Amino acid sequence: MSEKGLTRVRNPLSRRTRRPAAPSPEQLKDAVGGLIGALDAGGEYLPAAKTASARKVLRKSSERLELVGGHTIVALAGATGSGKSSLFNRLVGSAASTVGMLRPTSTTITSAVWGEDPATPLLDWVGSANRHRVSRERAERSGVGEDLDGLVLLDLPDVDSHRLAHRAEADRVLELADVFVWVTDPQKYADGVLHEDYLRKRRAHEAVTLVVLNQADRLDAEEAQACRRHLHHLLVEDGLPNVEVLLVSARTGEGMDALRSALSTAVHAATAARVRLLGDLYAEAASLREDVADTEATVEAEPDPALVAGLARTAGVPVVLASVERDYRARASRHTGWPITRRLRALRPDPMRRFHLDQTVLAKGGRKRGKAQSTADAEIGAVLARSSLPEATPAARAAVATLMRRTATKASQGLPPLWADAVEAAAGPDENDLADALDQAIVGTPLRGRTPSWWYLIGALQWIFVLCAVGGLLWLLFLWAMAAAQLPLPQTPTYSGVPVPTGMLLGGLLGGFLLSILCLSLVGLGARRRRRTIEKRLDDAIAGVAKNRLLAPQHELLTRHRQTRENLDRVLATRT
Repeated sequence: MSEKGLTRVRNPLSRRTRRPAAPSPEQLKDAVGGLIGALDAGGEYLPAAKTASARKVLRKSSERLELVGGHTIVALAGATGSGKSSLFNRLVGSAASTVGMLRPTSTTITSAVWGEDPATPLLDWVGSANRHRVSRERAERSGVGEDLDGLVLLDLPDVDSHRLAHRAEADRVLELADVFVWVTDPQKYADGVLHEDYLRKRRAHEAVTLVVLNQADRLDAEEAQACRRHLHHLLVEDGLPNVEVLLVSARTGEGMDALRSALSTAVHAATAARVRLLGDLYAEAASLREDVADTEATVEAEPDPALVAGLARTAGVPVVLASVERDYRARASRHTGWPITRRLRALRPDPMRRFHLDQTVLAKGGRKRGKAQSTADAEIGAVLARSSLPEATPAARAAVATLMRRTATKASQGLPPLWADAVEAAAGPDENDLADALDQAIVGTPLRGRTPSWWYLIGALQWIFVLCAVGGLLWLLFLWAMAAAQLPLPQTPTYSGVPVPTGMLLGGLLGGFLLSILCLSLVGLGARRRRRTIEKRLDDAIAGVAKNRLLAPQHELLTRHRQTRENLDRVLATRT
């Protein structure tokens, strides 16, 4: 591949291209806020390893921004024998970093700081014990000049070291550096460890990455350019097409001016830390975005009527409605029936009390067991009360389970596994909890209302008929007693040929009977009307349970999914 065919570099470390605008503090703040918002909204429904990594990046970002000052952390990283330490010493102007003789390998982090500020807090944060300060005089002697004031240069352990502790230390510091300078050589520039384990995984940090092909003096000019082109081709395959490759020789000093210029550009811009942190945030957001869908299903605000009907059957609403209707008839009979037999009717079992439904809250102004009930007492009673309704049949439970699964499948459609599992779990709460909530909905629903006014009117008429019949009976008994005592009988008034006492007795009995017969149809009509009213109340109560226990959790999860997606997209938008 010819050099002309490669995408040209747009990198803040490049000397040949215009440096793109660095992220502003506001952009970085927005990216941090977006990632925090995404983790707050959906952290528990995202892979644990990814959320842990994102939280680690957020902590690091906070710590680095507090230490930002005027320093730029540049890490020299590479494989064994690539000449990192020699390159480090050449930049510093002295043998600050130890170069291995038998088997070249750096075992500790060596740091060098340019400028008057020793950057002690920053080096403490990085964990560098072996520190050197490059004075202005030393910089002038080494030919660097004052271009690098503010540079913190780190020589890391080898990334391919057989000692796991060395590689782990290098990985740790790489997570903290602002700029990466990857040092390789003509023998190892295509090494899989460098490309697969490091460069390819840091695509988001292209803007703060530089690759140095050291030991270029071992090659002639044509061979060096061929190696450089091949290395750049590998970087393109790694997803880093804009990373510049510098030909350098730490031994002869070839290419050192270009390297110093690139480092000077990064230091003077004083934005590498923000660029690096934004790259970290972008990488974490891109990783988390893989576990968030582009859209989410819409959950209806109100439950499906079929689901409400199914829940009503499992909760025993048909039994409750039958009891409500019988209760209405029994109460109406006690108010409108013949007063002589009312006491006998009162001995019959209360259809509401049988299922402990007599503890339900009455409508405003109603009475319970003959005593007024305050609103507070009613609310407490509704919470503490439990009904004795029969358990739902297996068929009813299975029907409801099918409806809930259908709702969950619709709500979780298109979501990643963790989100879909959470939505399905929310749509199928614990069966005992759901049954208890339904029972509470029934117990807390007013099943009675005000006593109809016409009941009192009919009751008064019944007493009038009773008094009339009793008055006629007593009159006849009085006449019979006088006749038995052979006393002269007073003249008994008649009406249409019927003695008044007899008319009073028969009229009272017949009137009460006919009034009771007439009330039967009115009571039946009222009972059916009361049943429909209570059915509507219970449906509303059960719909509330379905909404709060089934739909609301799903809606909350879908809302959190949307917020997670929007926050992650907000982070990703900072790199556009």
